[in-house]
Amino acid sequence: MDEIFDTLVNLNPWWSHKKFETGILRDRYISKIKKYLSTGEIVVLSGVRRSGKTTLLYQLISGLINKQNIDPKKIIFVNCDEPNLNTTENLIKNVIDTYRQDVCSEEQTYLIFDEIQNVAGWEKWIKSIYDLKQHHIIISGSSSHLLDSNLSHLISGRYFKINVFPLDFSEYLQFNNFNINKDKILAAAHKDKIMNMLKHYLQDGGFPRVTLEKDAELKKEYLKSYYDSIVYKDIILLYEIRNVRILRELIYYLCSNLANLHSYKKLTDLLKIDYATVKEYLYYSEQAKILFELQYFSYSIKTQSRNNKKIYCIDNGLRNAVSFKFSRDEGRLAENLVFVELLRREKEFYYWSGKNEVDFVIKNKDGSLDAINVSYTNDIDEREVLGIKEFRDTFDDKAGEFVVLTKDVSKTEDGITFIPLWKWLLGFATKGHS
Repeated sequence: MDEIFDTLVNLNPWWSHKKFETGILRDRYISKIKKYLSTGEIVVLSGVRRSGKTTLLYQLISGLINKQNIDPKKIIFVNCDEPNLNTTENLIKNVIDTYRQDVCSEEQTYLIFDEIQNVAGWEKWIKSIYDLKQHHIIISGSSSHLLDSNLSHLISGRYFKINVFPLDFSEYLQFNNFNINKDKILAAAHKDKIMNMLKHYLQDGGFPRVTLEKDAELKKEYLKSYYDSIVYKDIILLYEIRNVRILRELIYYLCSNLANLHSYKKLTDLLKIDYATVKEYLYYSEQAKILFELQYFSYSIKTQSRNNKKIYCIDNGLRNAVSFKFSRDEGRLAENLVFVELLRREKEFYYWSGKNEVDFVIKNKDGSLDAINVSYTNDIDEREVLGIKEFRDTFDDKAGEFVVLTKDVSKTEDGITFIPLWKWLLGFATKGHS
C-alpha cells in the first residue's frame, strides 16, 4: 500500500499544491466533459494514443480546482499505464482504498482513470463505484475495445462517450499561434498564411506534441514512436497477435494505399493469409483507431457488403511516417483530412460510385443526402463534377448539398458549391457560398 500511495502522490501534484502542465486549452472538449459530468453518469474519453486525452484530463482538473474551487484532494488521477501500478492485483480497489484511507474519504470526489483498458475486469469495479452514486467518474482509453469487451454491458446506458481526435485545423492554427476570427473578411485577409499552414497540416497531421515540435526530424521520430506504441500496445498485446509480421505488412500496405478501394481477396492473395485473418486484423486496426474502412452507399445491406471498401488513416502525419509515399499524395491526404473531419463531426457517411465516383455521401437525419468530392487543385477534373451530377440524378428525391472541396476555387455552379478546403475545415457554411 505504501508503494501505491507514493505513486499516487507523484501522479497527483495538486494534492500538495504543486504546479502541473496543462498545455493549450482545447475548450470544445472541456465544455463537453463538464456538461456530461453534471449528469452524474460516467464520462468516457476514447481516442487514439497521443491524441491529447491525458492533457485534456489535466485541463479539466485545473478548471475544477481554479474555477470551481474544488478541494484538490477531492480529485484523484490514476494512470493505469504507470509501471508501479499496472502489476498490482485488484488495482482499482487497492487504489481507491489507499486514496480513501490516506488522502480523502469524502463523497463527491472526482475519480479519474486514464488508459483503464489495461486493467483486467475494470468494468466490474467501475460499475460498483458508480452504483454508490457518491462520486464523479471519468475514464479514458486508447482503443474501442474499451467499450467493446464482453463485460462492457455492465456500464451500458451509464456513460457518455467523447471521441478525442488529433487536432482539427482550427486547433492546429491555434497551436501555431494563429487565432482566426470566424469573420469571413478577416479570414480572407489571412488566406495565404492559412493556406501555407494547411500545406503543413496536410503532411504533418495533428498530433499535439508533433504540432508543437519545430524540428522536422524530431516530428518524424515522434510519429514513428506513436505508430509503434499503437500497434504494439493496442493491437499486438491486447489481442495477443502471433503473426506480427503479417499485421505490420497489412497496415503498411493500407497506409501506402490511402483513400483507395481494397478487396479482402486481393489482400489475402497479396499477403498469403486467409480471409478471416485479414478481416480480423483490419477490425483490430480500427479498434485501435489507426485505420478505418468506408463502406459503399446503398439502401441495401447486401449491396453495401458486396462492394469493396475504401481505407483511411486517423492522421496524415502518422501515415506519412510509416508508409510508402507517391508523388500524387497531396490529393489523397486532402481526402483523408475530410474523412477524419467527418468522423469528428459525427456524420453518417459512405462513398458511392457509378460511372463516376463520389468521395463522401452524408446521410442526414432528415433522410437527405449530401455529396462531397475532394479535388485539392484549382484545375477541377470534370470527373469530380460528373460524379456529383450522376449521384444527384440517381437520388434526386433525396437531394441535399452538393460540394466540391478545392484548393482555392470558390463559386457556385449548376447547383454545386465549390469551396476551398481550408474554409470547409474551419466550418464556413457551404449553402449560399459564393
